[in-house]
Amino acid sequence: MQPRGFASDNNSGIHPQILKAIAAANAGHSIGYGDDPWTKEAIALFKKEFGDEIEVLMVLTGTGANILGIQSSMRSFNSVLCAETAHIQTDECGAPEKFTGSKLIPIVTQNGKLTPEQIEKHLHGFGFEHHSQPGLISITQVTELGTVYSVEEIRELAELAHNHGIFLHMDGARISNAAISLDLPFKTFTIDAGVDILSFGGTKNGMMIGEAVLFFNPALSIYSKYFRKQAAQLYSKMRFVGAQFVPYLRDEIWKTNAMHSNKMAKLLETEIRKIKGVEITQLVEANGVFALIPKTIIPKLQREYFFYTWNESRGEVRWMTAFDTTEEDILNFTKLLRELMTE
Repeated sequence: MQPRGFASDNNSGIHPQILKAIAAANAGHSIGYGDDPWTKEAIALFKKEFGDEIEVLMVLTGTGANILGIQSSMRSFNSVLCAETAHIQTDECGAPEKFTGSKLIPIVTQNGKLTPEQIEKHLHGFGFEHHSQPGLISITQVTELGTVYSVEEIRELAELAHNHGIFLHMDGARISNAAISLDLPFKTFTIDAGVDILSFGGTKNGMMIGEAVLFFNPALSIYSKYFRKQAAQLYSKMRFVGAQFVPYLRDEIWKTNAMHSNKMAKLLETEIRKIKGVEITQLVEANGVFALIPKTIIPKLQREYFFYTWNESRGEVRWMTAFDTTEEDILNFTKLLRELMTE
């Protein structure tokens, strides 16, 4: 068995209760394409969490969720404002632009978080046919740099968007980690803060497959079912996605898992700060730790514990913890790091 590394929370396994739920849904036949009892129950649980007025569509992947959320609210002449580190910009192979025809406008940030001041200078050309028309701001919660937006920061962005007649989308691939970090219900920093569309992730936090797109403005979801089908995100055996979300939400598996992975990241931060010559570059607010280490030791460390280099020119690396990371993993990893730093 491959040892647990720190490359991504996507590399973790599936939570035992999630596997059990999938097995339970495997008995007998059920109507496909989401018209099954598990998916219906999962949608009811989402509405219990976020409000009855929302619309919920299940998809297979995080990229699919982002595409569906953005495409539903955009026209091809619109543009999307996002951080330069955003997943839709760096890690989705141009899929949002391919499916929506919309231009992504990446904005440089220091910590992965957009501010109204950074965005305002891009909010121009409205009604001018030679410019792409700003249509949506997309933020990531938790950001790709491991930082977390506060409720007030999200409210300010929502207000800016709505004052210009555009929408606010949240890529919530790690939304459970954000909820733990903020110690707030999902609703407080999403729909109550002015978010219009949410990509709600689960696979980075113990699920096997599947995400959900939540439309807090139901008018935006009128054509979503057709976009979902065209993007190959309408799974025929959708019950196996819905069956995961039921215990994930009902039994608060999301909370237990995210609480643990966040705790492991804080432990990793504590141990790393004891090692001379290692510099942590971002606030550790969820389950990611970013650090500068000598470039020469990166491959040696990766041979034992796989992880990604975030910025090769600087020697900046990213270490992610997961729901199944153990204290022993952390202590063994930092022991090796300490030894390599003193060679």
